[in-house]
Amino acid sequence: MKKLFLAWQDSKTRHWFPIGQLTFDGQNYNFVYTHGVKKAQAESNFQLLHSFPNLERVYTSSELFPLFSNRLMRPSRPDYQDYIQGLNIPQNEDDPIAILARSGGRKATDTLEVFSCPESNSNGLYHVHFFVHGLRYMPECSIQQVEHLQPEDRLYVTQDFQNPFDSKALLLRTEQRHNLGYCPRYLAADICEVLKQNPESVCVKVERVNPAPTPIQFRLLCNMTARWNSDFSPFSSEDYQPIVSDRMLLQNVPSIGVSK
Repeated sequence: MKKLFLAWQDSKTRHWFPIGQLTFDGQNYNFVYTHGVKKAQAESNFQLLHSFPNLERVYTSSELFPLFSNRLMRPSRPDYQDYIQGLNIPQNEDDPIAILARSGGRKATDTLEVFSCPESNSNGLYHVHFFVHGLRYMPECSIQQVEHLQPEDRLYVTQDFQNPFDSKALLLRTEQRHNLGYCPRYLAADICEVLKQNPESVCVKVERVNPAPTPIQFRLLCNMTARWNSDFSPFSSEDYQPIVSDRMLLQNVPSIGVSK
């Protein structure tokens, strides 16, 4: 079972809310809202997505829902291979879920982003890829520093308490303390917890630097590994839990499937 989460950003406060979960079992795609959508509604007046108007329903389709498929580059485009190379996805592994997980499915026209849950590798370390956020808001010298980075360069995580938009923001720095940008907001809570439990195990490295004219949001790809305590599970807070699962468990009824 492959799983992705969908997050929405309030354009005014710039706060991110996990609002949905997309899964693929090899045959069907399922989408459900998570409890985070209720917080988005209460705090930021979030309106349910036009494609998914029912808060308490499992949406099922044999094809990827347009909300997500429209965030993928068509393989027929002449720059498709360059795009996949920029995401650093291994050859023949460019399935829709893998592309969405790596790219975030970000579009300039809306405030949605897709992301995957960290996975455990053969060494017992949790691993996740992400593009550095906020680089567009950094000074020009930060962008210049990014251009000089090399794969496997180590980056360091520090909490940016003076950030006027988010006191929990996690800043990424070079060994020489040059500020580069931020860890994605949806990873911040888990990373902070890991830093409390086992700070020495958190390792962020440069995976790939994509030169201009690559869009700034895809300029710096990083990978993070961390060893987490056995009692810790990523994205385990209520915000990430499906609404429909709780409802159906309580009522003891089967899930409702509808086509896209």
